[in-house]
Amino acid sequence: MAPSKPNSTNASGDANIQYARPENGVSEFSDSLSLFHSEKAVQELLQQTPILGTDDHLIEFSEALRTVAKTLRRAAEGKASAQAEAAEWKRRYELEMARNHKVMSSTDCIADPSHREQNNGPDCQRPETSTDSYEPGNHANGKSEDFLVNGICSHEILQDGGASSDAKAVQNRMMRKASFKLSWWCKGDDGNQDKHDIVSFEKGNITTAGRTSKQISLKWETNPQTVLILTKPNSVSVRILCAQMVRWLKEHQKLNIFVEPRVISELLAESSYFKFVQSWKDDSEISRLHSKVDLVVTLGGDGTVLWAASMFKGPVPPIVPFSLGSLGFMTPFHSEHYRDCLDSILRGPVSITLRHRLQCYVIRDEAKNEYETEEPILVLNEVTIDRGISSYLTNLECYCDNSFVTTVQGDGLILSTTSGSTAYSLAAGGSMVHPQVPGILFTPICPHSLSFRPLILPENVTVRVQVPFNSRSPAWASFDGKDRKQLAAGDALVCRMAPWPVPTACSVDSTGDFLRSIHEGLHWNLRKTQSFDGPRES
Repeated sequence: MAPSKPNSTNASGDANIQYARPENGVSEFSDSLSLFHSEKAVQELLQQTPILGTDDHLIEFSEALRTVAKTLRRAAEGKASAQAEAAEWKRRYELEMARNHKVMSSTDCIADPSHREQNNGPDCQRPETSTDSYEPGNHANGKSEDFLVNGICSHEILQDGGASSDAKAVQNRMMRKASFKLSWWCKGDDGNQDKHDIVSFEKGNITTAGRTSKQISLKWETNPQTVLILTKPNSVSVRILCAQMVRWLKEHQKLNIFVEPRVISELLAESSYFKFVQSWKDDSEISRLHSKVDLVVTLGGDGTVLWAASMFKGPVPPIVPFSLGSLGFMTPFHSEHYRDCLDSILRGPVSITLRHRLQCYVIRDEAKNEYETEEPILVLNEVTIDRGISSYLTNLECYCDNSFVTTVQGDGLILSTTSGSTAYSLAAGGSMVHPQVPGILFTPICPHSLSFRPLILPENVTVRVQVPFNSRSPAWASFDGKDRKQLAAGDALVCRMAPWPVPTACSVDSTGDFLRSIHEGLHWNLRKTQSFDGPRES
């Protein structure tokens, strides 16, 4: 048996080599299987004395290869799963984009055939809109025409010939709404040479298909007849000012006045004189306010302006914000001069700022199709996605149109308008941006990376933020600091620029008011002047 021992040792060595490298080739793997299937070879392997210096390394090498193979298998499975998820979300996103494009194209169509072919193609049809209310994506019974000149578009609601008497009554009420014109203008000695009308508003509704940073001037073509006054609650000074303003607008300007149900109760408790003041009863009447109101007056701070904007889901009447709060980024008018300010605004012309809004959709993972989205939410400042009360980092996958942007790991993400650049986005490290600059601010909240800097995206993109399926905890989305919604794994938030801006009146002009607000509200770049004492350069 002595001569056979080296042979058995070699056989065992070959067998060990083949077993240590099972993935090097089909022939080698089959040879190793044949050796191990032989009972005699197995017994020899078990009985032989191992060569420690060689077998220990081979066993270690074999275990390492097993670990590598297992890791590669898991990586391949994870990659395949990620590709499947990405393909599914791409399909959902494309369907959502197609549906919204269809809705927006139906809204943006105009009667001019040449303009229709230029902007929306020859197959674009004129949408139908209800005469009672204007709701995005819900058109029925009536006809709608949009007039677009140089990027600012007006929406006119027309009546069918065979309308009912109730619809005619609604039309008559809408005919009372004041009309106005917007025009570009610039200040200076020769400023009038660049001034020209861009659009004439028959019904006083503002939409924008394209935007600009030029200063905009509003000029009334017919006198305003109806004013809506919105006030900050739980303030005695605001309540007194509101009563004085209502009395003055009625007696000196002969205007119809709308207030909130809460305010009308306060006014009637003070005096029966205010019986002429009007209000609303339910949400359906709020949705028709834009067809009745010519002007909105806010008494409060920036929060009151946000509340006023949130009441209008479509077109927004011009807003005159009076400063009665702690901050005044959007409230340039002082309440003690309200008579002169309102008299000047009602006579016109007046500079306005078109403050863009974001239109946000929440798409749930359990939705049966891409059309089962929740009701869209419009925000004037920002939408925030954060980790809520969870102790885990937020994990958010972000897409811009069809392009992957990044994965946010940190406390959360802020998608802000330029009007909201001086709010939460500024506190999180974002830049201050002029409110008429069209764009979407992409600002991380305490990111887990030093190289994660804020972005400013163009206005025409669609941003999608998705909570991945492997996220440790859900995320929470809040819209202008309210309407908080939970985003579970697989849920997504889609944001794009809304077609209905918020026009706010300016005290001087858009740029002057913005610079004044950051100087007075933030004390921007405030420092002591450098002393001139000491030697100077010759």
